[in-house]
Amino acid sequence: MVRPRTSPQPEVPGLAARRIAADILDGVLRRRIALDELLSGKNAHPGLPALADRDRALTRRLTATVLRRLGTLRHLIRGFLEKGFPPDAPRAETILLLGAAQILWLEVPDHAAVDLSVRLAQADRRAARYAGLVNAVLRRVAQSGTSSASDVFRDTPEWLLKRWSKSYGADTARAIATAIGHEPALDLTIKGDAESWAERLRGRELPTGTVRTLAHGAISLLPGFSEGAWWVQDAAAALPARLFGDIRGSNVADLCAAPGGKTAQLALAGAHVIAVDRSPARLTRLSENLARLSLSAETVAADALDWQAGPFDAVLLDAPCSSTGTIRRHPDIPWLKSEADLPMLTSLQHRLLDRAVELLKPGATLIYCVCSLEPEEGEDQIAALLARDSRIARKQITAQDVFGRTEFVTFDGDLRTLPQQLPDPDPRWGGLDGFYIARLIRNPA
Repeated sequence: MVRPRTSPQPEVPGLAARRIAADILDGVLRRRIALDELLSGKNAHPGLPALADRDRALTRRLTATVLRRLGTLRHLIRGFLEKGFPPDAPRAETILLLGAAQILWLEVPDHAAVDLSVRLAQADRRAARYAGLVNAVLRRVAQSGTSSASDVFRDTPEWLLKRWSKSYGADTARAIATAIGHEPALDLTIKGDAESWAERLRGRELPTGTVRTLAHGAISLLPGFSEGAWWVQDAAAALPARLFGDIRGSNVADLCAAPGGKTAQLALAGAHVIAVDRSPARLTRLSENLARLSLSAETVAADALDWQAGPFDAVLLDAPCSSTGTIRRHPDIPWLKSEADLPMLTSLQHRLLDRAVELLKPGATLIYCVCSLEPEEGEDQIAALLARDSRIARKQITAQDVFGRTEFVTFDGDLRTLPQQLPDPDPRWGGLDGFYIARLIRNPA
């Protein structure tokens, strides 16, 4: 008897998004690839384009939530495991982390989170034998009534907490750790009237001029994207370019320019901008963003240390750094970076600062910034530059330069933002990235 040919069963809704999220988490935690690279960079997961917008957004939220709550999740799950995570099936740990995150922090019914997690385990050769364990542990997580509040001390690696306590004091360190535990809003720099766009996007205009919205989903579908009315840029990241003042008609070098938010600001302000970055691929994306915004700048694929040009009326150096000020938006950073990375980064920053000085005309302005909370990459770098190069002087930043935000301005006249600043009763609306910014001037000849 000939058996009738059967069609393959359609995949359970939501399973593909969770499988891809598991792949991405494995990429971050086991292969140490940056989350952004796995979501949209050269290592982007090949399955993402096939997902519907809703599932793609779910994948992003799943991965970010697990990384943001990783310490709490591991501690909680270990409490339900007699022998710890299965050493011969690392995928089982990833599946447990994803399942628990859905139960505790996402609007996913417990039974769906458990069922889809078990299916993920059954589909993996090594994890399949632990499908029953996954089922039992996640049911206990769901039944435990555990508070959804995470432990900021478990979710922030000890090396970071120690550094922040030393640099800012224990209370501020705890406030930073609490702030980076909240999912951030979407910040936009507006080409035109910020107030009207805040209304259209159901957002708010911040005291710094940035528009903040809680919009989720595909950014490209938001009002104003296709016509180039705005670009995504954290409120703190929008400050450095504004510290030049009026630069209309000035020749400006933007070093380490990608992804290009500051380049766009400089171009919008009327400067003639040369955007320099060592990555051709990142420069391509920068050029695409400028084209969408109907702005223009010259782009140069080069290592800023070797680039010969100028002199310029102004130079902006957004130096490569540990990025510890951006953990709100990049929750993989605490698990990819370590204190051992700092010497290499500070050495590079030292050399880039020296090169930036050589590109300045006498009387020209240099803005140096890093999205780092570590003093070695900020305050200490500028103190060392001023000590070794008598051609450079600090041009102090005042509260008037930053919309009256006195809490941003340091005793020396530099700018230091911290993630817990711009607070709001609803933490979704509060905070900004941690930045250090110095404004310097090359003394006239």
